[in-house]
Amino acid sequence: MHSVTLPQSLVDRIVEFRGTAHVHLPFDPRRSALLVVDMQNAFLTPQTDAIYVPNAVSVIPNVNRLAAAFRRAGGKVFWLQHSVNEESLRSWSNLFGMGRLRPEESEQRSRAFAPGTFSHRLHDGLDVSPEDARICKYRYSPFSPGASDLDARLREASVETVAIAGTLTNICCESTAREAMMHNYKAIMVSDATATLTDEEHAAALANVYGFFGDVLTADEVIGNLEARHAS
Repeated sequence: MHSVTLPQSLVDRIVEFRGTAHVHLPFDPRRSALLVVDMQNAFLTPQTDAIYVPNAVSVIPNVNRLAAAFRRAGGKVFWLQHSVNEESLRSWSNLFGMGRLRPEESEQRSRAFAPGTFSHRLHDGLDVSPEDARICKYRYSPFSPGASDLDARLREASVETVAIAGTLTNICCESTAREAMMHNYKAIMVSDATATLTDEEHAAALANVYGFFGDVLTADEVIGNLEARHAS
């Protein structure tokens, strides 16, 4: 698990600007959702056709704790899965052309994320409940046009606040937090339930979100809010 502390100078600036270190506390559990991003075999199991993120394995217990706490408090849990299909391979071709692999090799690797493959499946260590929602997303952010129906489902459930967990912190998690805020949700990145390849990338992503796009809390802080507000 990453060991990262936000720069005190950034915290001081946020307190001066917002009047508080955590602008999205407290939040109503019944109008909140946990978005678990890409905790799939592709990233949590060593293999040759994807990016293995060892730090992501270490946050599984916190992800499971958060999911259970959201359910108990009346919130929603959404498991987001990075996905590809024929349309996304065509319409997002620039992504697949940026690597060092030949186009056919890049496409073959990308097809590992097709629904139904081992790489696409959620990791077995996750406590996924039948009441939770699973959503395939076809861009880094589920809020991108045509990427998923997450926005519609959140609005149908009257969700105002989204807490973001999962991997990779600086790619799909950060993209999700930024666009959640752009769609007028209160976005919270959970610092010890997100993971990426290095501490430096993790810290930079959290600072980016905290600086303007939302809030950064620990799993204990999020769960504490859920339990306190639910009890009241």
